[in-house]
Amino acid sequence: MHLESAEKFATLKELSEKYGCPWIEYDEKINQPLPLLLRLDLEKLKQEGWFPHTIREGKATIIACAPTQDLAEKVKQALGVKSVDFMVTLPPDLIRIIENNQDVNPGCPTTFGRTLLARVRTYLSGLRSLLAHYRTVLPKGRTGLAFIRTGISCVTISLLFLRIFGAEWFLLLELPLLISGCVMTFDGVKWYLPARQLKGRVPTFTETRATGGTTALAVLNEEQFPLFNRTNEVAGADELRSNWTSLSPVMRRRYLACDRTDYAEERTLLAIFRTRMGKVRTGLAFVRTGISFISLGLGLILNFSTSTWLILDISLIAVGAIIVAEGFLWYAGGRQAGVEGNTSVKQKFQTNTVWDFFFPHRHLDQDIRSISLALPVRSHDLPGIWGTTGLALERTVLAERRNVMARLRTVMARGRTGLAFIRTGLNLSMIGVAFVLYFGTEIIAWNIFNWLLIICGLLLIGDGLYWSWPAERLRREFPYCYDDMEIAIPDYGIPCRSWDKVMFSHE
Repeated sequence: MHLESAEKFATLKELSEKYGCPWIEYDEKINQPLPLLLRLDLEKLKQEGWFPHTIREGKATIIACAPTQDLAEKVKQALGVKSVDFMVTLPPDLIRIIENNQDVNPGCPTTFGRTLLARVRTYLSGLRSLLAHYRTVLPKGRTGLAFIRTGISCVTISLLFLRIFGAEWFLLLELPLLISGCVMTFDGVKWYLPARQLKGRVPTFTETRATGGTTALAVLNEEQFPLFNRTNEVAGADELRSNWTSLSPVMRRRYLACDRTDYAEERTLLAIFRTRMGKVRTGLAFVRTGISFISLGLGLILNFSTSTWLILDISLIAVGAIIVAEGFLWYAGGRQAGVEGNTSVKQKFQTNTVWDFFFPHRHLDQDIRSISLALPVRSHDLPGIWGTTGLALERTVLAERRNVMARLRTVMARGRTGLAFIRTGLNLSMIGVAFVLYFGTEIIAWNIFNWLLIICGLLLIGDGLYWSWPAERLRREFPYCYDDMEIAIPDYGIPCRSWDKVMFSHE
């Protein structure tokens, strides 16, 4: 119901005379304390057409669209008061009063409330913390696999010396190598096992596609494991937001809370991509470890085909084959994360940010030139942070910058994964080349195996270069990745230009 001011006042005056009570308009200051709101079903109040204005000493003043005696009895029962006075208002104003107490903008469901959005961000933050823990355990597992490779090499070398030179005085060299190899292998297994347990535990997360405040992210299944979905689009929300300068401060803060939640969703999705790529790198570390075992076993068999140590040599090959198979399972299950993460980053870098909304590039968009969008501050405001809404804007802009850095970290993670491809490919191809040069090409089956190693290695190297080059190019374009970094220490009691700064050297 949209009325001009004069017509609206006339309607309110008629209602006031009809029901014999004063009239009232919507005002953001009409609020009730949270304990009372928790006792009331606000959606039901919208249907019944009333809301409490004041409650004192057993007497309530009620805002209603159509005051009646039946409604008074309902109010007495709901609020536990003895008497009720009414104030009349128009239905749109009553709806806005109730929506304002639900902490949502016009037409929005309760999911848009800032408290509920903060709860969603808390769940997303907890999920990112879990993923950060996983990304700590996975490198530890890769380090454990390096221990195992080094330990097995030491053990094999000591046993090789024992085969060639016997026990005698060479025990002074063989025994320390054997003991240190066993210790490193045992320690590596301890580091590797926790990472092995993470194979199928990285949570899934589907992006719900942010819409700039016309929809909100909601959380479900909170008692067991949080699931996230997006509400339906609210009619008129986009138009309302585009008229930013006419919104009240609290209405602006609600939109900014939606933006921060959308940014938190993107950071969580990128964290999952990085974790899955960490699993790929761990899988490739498995492959390199397994290839080391297999190459050691094959080399020993070819050099000592009639050795009494044949069982040990075959065992090395068998264990290596199992580890290689395990590693390729990890690789196959996570490689798609690099593709999806790169696509997501490209799409996000091409979209407008909250900063673009406040300070649009008028020279780039003909449509924007016709929009008279004032700055989010006025000429007489002090520089830096401007009250509660200014703080909300500052937090939202900082969240957007964190997302930019999260995108960069995702691209860098893809580059590191590409380097892991290259290392593994070099490992495979060099072993294949060494076998061809050392053992020749007389045995057809052995020759096929060697060339398969070389071809697979070259394919991995090519794939790794394809993954790492964009990361290197992006690293050169953004200042987050080189030179010294200056970070401001926030002090919201003074303008941001006066904040102290701390310098971190890239060295």
